[in-house]
Amino acid sequence: MTSENELPSTTAPRHPEKVGKPDNPIQRKPAWIRVKAPVSAEYHATRTLMRDLGLHTVCEEAACPNIGECWAKKHATVMILGSVCTRACAFCNVATGMPDKLDPHEPANVARAVAALGLSHVVVTSVDRDDLDDGGAAQFVAVIREIRAATPDTTIEVLTPDFLRKPGAIEAVVRAKPDVYNHNLETVPRLYAAIRPGARYFHSLRLLDDVKRLDPTMFTKSGIMVGLGEGREEVLQVMDDLRAADVDFLTIGQYLQPTSKHAAVERFVTPEEFESYRAFARAKGFLQVSASPLTRSSYHAGDDFRALRAARAAKLSAASD
Repeated sequence: MTSENELPSTTAPRHPEKVGKPDNPIQRKPAWIRVKAPVSAEYHATRTLMRDLGLHTVCEEAACPNIGECWAKKHATVMILGSVCTRACAFCNVATGMPDKLDPHEPANVARAVAALGLSHVVVTSVDRDDLDDGGAAQFVAVIREIRAATPDTTIEVLTPDFLRKPGAIEAVVRAKPDVYNHNLETVPRLYAAIRPGARYFHSLRLLDDVKRLDPTMFTKSGIMVGLGEGREEVLQVMDDLRAADVDFLTIGQYLQPTSKHAAVERFVTPEEFESYRAFARAKGFLQVSASPLTRSSYHAGDDFRALRAARAAKLSAASD
């Protein structure tokens, strides 16, 4: 029997690097974090569209708890560059291994999906592609270009990998002019070796700082998970680090363990603690903050982007008075 959120076994394991690891029992979720199974007609229509166009979504691949709510509203976060990641993060449910070749039709198909869903705001993310010379940056650029051509009024948010040791990749994506550039720190620096071993905390911070240096008008965004064993002071320090990089938008959500082979949930953070984090983040100067047990990078992204844009306009207006 598989545990909650765990996919049935197939001929090839989804996470081959985790097969030999000891099991971490999955804790029962508290009442404030349970969600209903997706059943709406809109959910099934969105799923069918993605299948018909051969597209992947992080909603499915990462077992997002909000998939029923988001897909009922025809909001799906498209995951490009295939469905297999070259990294093996301890928190992530995306399949790991050697990826397939890039699909040359993927950018056009993403644009078709955006048009068919009638999206005013779209989030485009990807797996890590350490096997590619540019880490997949050119595919992000092509997707942005195709969406702009198909639906010019759609605002575009990219959630990119860290492009570690991929010179010129960040610059290429920034030149393509997404409306929001998101890159998640995921956790506090002390936990990187265990939770995000293929990444480097200060490189990710530098990426966000570089985006603002390259285009000071571009909105930047980052997020972390809590419940992995981090301390409160460590979370507040991450906030300070992100503000030093002039990041506009912070998301904080509860880590949920995908399978028994993934990192264990150390504790479930209460809604009251999330509200405290939100208050601290706003006081530190973030234009927009989303902090709740079910917060994810792309959860309510369209509404949050409109609020983010309004917050900047209000700040600029106040500064000119």
